[in-house]
Amino acid sequence: MKGIIGKKVGMTQVFDEQGNAIPVTVIAAGPCYVTQVRTAEKDGYTAVQLGYEETKAQRLTKGQMGHLSKKGLPALRVLREFRVRNEDVTVTEGAEIKADVFEKGERVDVVGISKGRGFAGTIKRHNFNRQPKTHGQSDRERAPGSVGMCEFPGRTLKGQRMAGHMGAERVTMQNLQVVVVDAEKNLLAVRGSVPGAKGDIVIVKPAARGKK
Repeated sequence: MKGIIGKKVGMTQVFDEQGNAIPVTVIAAGPCYVTQVRTAEKDGYTAVQLGYEETKAQRLTKGQMGHLSKKGLPALRVLREFRVRNEDVTVTEGAEIKADVFEKGERVDVVGISKGRGFAGTIKRHNFNRQPKTHGQSDRERAPGSVGMCEFPGRTLKGQRMAGHMGAERVTMQNLQVVVVDAEKNLLAVRGSVPGAKGDIVIVKPAARGKK
């Protein structure tokens, strides 16, 4: 089973053997604990639940603390499940997973919550073009324009791209390359950008498709 929960630290750059600068995002990955192993016979599907980031016991509900204390685990703030196949379940409850579960050069998918942009207009949210600045317009420069129709069906269709809440969505950056693995400091550096702000929780798992 491969996968780990981490926290976005920020971006920096590293240099390869040829002296090329590689932009990377640093992730404080783990240590995580296996809090539960779900089986097809008992739960109807196979998955491994991981816990991350120790916290005070009073910050969790009694149900959460009971779930963790049965395995002899500390209070963990973040719990996430990783769906796996039966043959991929190679861990036991209570086991510790660190950043070295991944190798340098491996391809991974990183899941996180994107930065919230608040209420955004159509130009920022959907890359609309602005209206002409001339020919008498005074306040229509960044307006979206017509959104409906005169006759049939005479309404605004569902899914019409309009202004609204932008960002704060679950985003998956696919096929990122692991550039640095520091098992002692529990750090991963992946080439490219990772969704979310500094300090946000992210999930790192093997790439579902793309380059191997």
